[in-house]
Amino acid sequence: MKILFDELSFRICQETTKKYSTSFSLGILALGSDIRPAIYAIYGYARLADEIVDSFHDHDKKGLLEQLTRETYYALDEHIALNPIINAFQQTVNRYSIDRELIDTFLQSMQMDLQQVAYNTQLYDRYILGSAEVIGLMCLQVFVKGDKKEYEKLKPYAMKLGSAFQKVNFLRDLKHDYNILGRTYFPDVNMEAFNSEVKSKIENEIEQEFREALEGIKMLPHTAKFGVYLAYTYYISLFRKIQQTPAQKIVAQRVRIHNGRKLSLMMSSYLQFKMAMI
Repeated sequence: MKILFDELSFRICQETTKKYSTSFSLGILALGSDIRPAIYAIYGYARLADEIVDSFHDHDKKGLLEQLTRETYYALDEHIALNPIINAFQQTVNRYSIDRELIDTFLQSMQMDLQQVAYNTQLYDRYILGSAEVIGLMCLQVFVKGDKKEYEKLKPYAMKLGSAFQKVNFLRDLKHDYNILGRTYFPDVNMEAFNSEVKSKIENEIEQEFREALEGIKMLPHTAKFGVYLAYTYYISLFRKIQQTPAQKIVAQRVRIHNGRKLSLMMSSYLQFKMAMI
């Protein structure tokens, strides 16, 4: 029965999220049970594409990404995919009427990671839009359950949050992106001369985006608010740690938040939420 395969598809997305991200797993657990599977599916699909461009170095990345793209659009049209993650994703897209333009934009950013790109401001903004902001918008369409008026109202805030998350990831992963993957996302930044002034400029931009995003989190539906706030709290904590880390150390090592600290953040976030502090 197809229902068994569909259940398996969403379960694989859940296990994929747990395997790759403790922080997002905790955040999704704090969402309403009715929307959790869809968010697991979105994360699982994004992770599948990320793995192709970031990890499969001994394989034809371009060919694999093209295969993923073909399978995605076939699945969206036919409402079925043999790949369980794509199958769960197509169900989510079709159920919540997620705009296909968001998927197009996401896959375009993944294509950018297949080549060495000298990022200027325009290309940087385009990459952030496709790799992060549209993921936030996909999730938002699930959160508001198809309410277009609510979606349009909250859209700018979701984009700010996705952008802030991605830029924190860029700072966290500077060493790996530059030394292993040969990527420098920040526009017009010479990594050989990365210093506290350059770092502070990037951090000021992220700080403003987090500030604006929090206003949107406060307006989210109740079933989504705590889960998103929890993810926000984790990223703010990681961001503060990055701010306290010297520029040259950021280039040399990956900044982390240990799992014990993540659980502590979850508890403190829950107390704030219950006390209606957000």
